[in-house]
Amino acid sequence: MFDSFLRKATNDVGATARLREMISVLRKRDVVRGMTPEKLRLILEDLGPTFMKLGQVLSMRPDFLPPEYCDALMKLQSAAKPLPFSIILDVIEREYKRRWGQIFSSIDAEALGSASIAQVHRAVLTTGERVVVKVQRPGIYDVMHKDILLLKRAATLLKVVSKSQDVVDFNLVLDEMWSIAKQEMDFLMEADHIAEFEHLNQSDLSVACPRVFRQLSTQHILVMEYVDGVRIDDFEALKRRGVDIDALGRHLGENYVKQIIEDGYFHADPHPGNLWVKDGRIVWLDLGMMGRLSNGDRLAIRKAVFALANQDTFELKAAVLALGLPKGAINHTALYQDLDALMAQYSSLDFKSLQMGVLTRQIMNVLRVHHIACPQGLSMFARGVLTIEGVMRLCCPRVSFVEIFAKSLSLDYRRNFSWREEWGKAKRESLVFLRKSSQIPEQISDILKMTMSGQTKVNLDVTGSEEPLRRIDKMINKLILAVLCAAILLGSSTICTTNMQPKIFEIPLLGVLGYMIAFVLSIRLMWAVHKDR
Repeated sequence: MFDSFLRKATNDVGATARLREMISVLRKRDVVRGMTPEKLRLILEDLGPTFMKLGQVLSMRPDFLPPEYCDALMKLQSAAKPLPFSIILDVIEREYKRRWGQIFSSIDAEALGSASIAQVHRAVLTTGERVVVKVQRPGIYDVMHKDILLLKRAATLLKVVSKSQDVVDFNLVLDEMWSIAKQEMDFLMEADHIAEFEHLNQSDLSVACPRVFRQLSTQHILVMEYVDGVRIDDFEALKRRGVDIDALGRHLGENYVKQIIEDGYFHADPHPGNLWVKDGRIVWLDLGMMGRLSNGDRLAIRKAVFALANQDTFELKAAVLALGLPKGAINHTALYQDLDALMAQYSSLDFKSLQMGVLTRQIMNVLRVHHIACPQGLSMFARGVLTIEGVMRLCCPRVSFVEIFAKSLSLDYRRNFSWREEWGKAKRESLVFLRKSSQIPEQISDILKMTMSGQTKVNLDVTGSEEPLRRIDKMINKLILAVLCAAILLGSSTICTTNMQPKIFEIPLLGVLGYMIAFVLSIRLMWAVHKDR
């Protein structure tokens, strides 16, 4: 199997060497014996920064992967081996087309952070302003593109199987991840994200984000102001600065809920490294990966939360169907039962202790089981809420994120409620109802005419009929196989009574072949019967 992949490899020497390296990693991890969440994580770590980044992005897609795989991939290391400082300087000078000393008075040789796509250094502009310079790894686009193409050739070895034994379409996952990675590799897009985030949160005095130096930023270099603060999980430093941790956590939860409910534009990776505190304000860093929710998505999320609070399974089912796009026929009875079982888990649970991230992951798992596709923004929402809840439990366990979320939904409903608008809506709906009601006699008359002329067609979908039909189909296939086997056996016996040439051991060769075919078919038939038992 491995040799066949090598024969299909490109003639490029570098690509062939990379493919051999990938295959050696797969051999080392013994992937042919099956895949586990931990094994997949170790494989991606062994393959280097590119695949570590893909794994981190992949962990945000619980609609593609079972929860245990997402949890394992979230543990991937975020740090990569730093590039030599001389390479960073070469990239800066090549991008600006001039000496770096004409722009920066100094650049720290030691990297502040090194990730799979970029590396960050502290610097001082010639104007005296302290900044951080985010420099993209040279050639990372071509490297990632080549790695993904090669990984697609080996995708048959990476069969990620869920508990239901459904195999994930890994090529589809790779296409999705490549699309996200290309956005992250465009630093001008990240600058646009920062500008939009700053505009949407300009009235919130408890949050901030770094200022971007647009005139110095390019597609491969991003220059931002240096944030002289402390991480949100550095409790000792926060206490020394007199920061109220609970108030800080409440501001964090309220702002993140605002990003989701009001803006529909939120930070998709709010881990502690991207949340700093400066002068009592929360500073959001690394806005390269942002999620978006449409008005329909936000409305469906509201319905799901209210349905859970009211223990209304029917309303939860409607919200779930509104969140996704069915890929085929839906078994509504099975979907209702799965959601009812999910609802039963929270029937006796205190609403304050509810974990929104876990609930969202469970709902998305139901979507995956019933083959209902969900938008990319919803999967990012699941990852973001799961992460922010973890941060709040770590930093301020006395503050409930779900309580803030529910309160915000209630306030949002009251703020947007208008008796005038509701009265106008009721009048419009009443007018539509009267107009359609007046058409009922005409429609009944048309139905009767079509029925009497034999033109009426009835589409009947019997819920639960798939399994009986599948069994009948198997029975018919076995019956056909048995009849075919008997016919071949009878025909071969007839041929053996003739002098048909050529012969083998005085028996016509065609008859012998018929007996062999009949024997193989009978063995297959008996195996099928035994397996069904």
